[in-house]
Amino acid sequence: MKVKIKKLNENAVIPRYAKEGDAAMDVTATSINFEEGFVEYKTGLSFELPEGYVCLVFPRSSLSNKDLIQANHVGVLDSGYRGELILRYKVLGDNIYKVGDRIAQIIILPYPKIEFMEVGELSDSERKDGAFGSSGN
Repeated sequence: MKVKIKKLNENAVIPRYAKEGDAAMDVTATSINFEEGFVEYKTGLSFELPEGYVCLVFPRSSLSNKDLIQANHVGVLDSGYRGELILRYKVLGDNIYKVGDRIAQIIILPYPKIEFMEVGELSDSERKDGAFGSSGN
């Protein structure tokens, strides 16, 4: 599948798969902006996703070695958004990503168009209305 992508500056890196068989592509930081308690990383990239597709932005596993938490945990780029992909992290210490580091990973997926149908009753299930931990440990 081909997706249009625009470099917004010369340092932007087109996302790519690190290894054969990877599901997600790595995204690289081109600049850093500090705000109180947060750091924002610009990627220098904007996307034109086809209608019916979404780009999901996840933390990389290397985040566990950093003093950062991705502020929205999973980012969502809708097909109508044409702005720059910017990631925001809560800062917990001094060990953070730097310009040129791979800072996140993206997956582009199709999604169904949902239409809710309000009903008076739902069908029964094995789990019923069991909440947290009800499906086992």
